[in-house]
Parts: sequence; C-alpha cells; structure tokens
Amino acid sequence: MAKSKRDQVILACSECGEHNYITTRNKKTHPNKMETMKYCSRCKKETLHKEAK
Repeated sequence: MAKSKRDQVILACSECGEHNYITTRNKKTHPNKMETMKYCSRCKKETLHKEAK
C-alpha cells in the first residue's frame, strides 16, 4: 500500500480551545502548522483556528 503525502489534522479555536474542524494538508509542501480563519460555533464568530495535536 502506498503512503499518502496528506496528513489529517484537527483545527482548534485559539480563543476557546474547542476542536471544530478535521481537514488534511500536504505535509511535504506545507511542513509548518496550519492556521486559518474559521467560524467557531461556541464563540459565535470567525476566529483563528490552529492545528492541534
């Protein structure tokens, strides 16, 4: 079975810490941790979401 170059990551809200999203990223082209603006249902606004371990 071939190894995938994509890595599954969990995005957590930087304000409240809730794990809201699961997505994938190409670990070869993007070696750093992922950060993106997403909607948080607990905060009820768009906040910065960072990759969580």
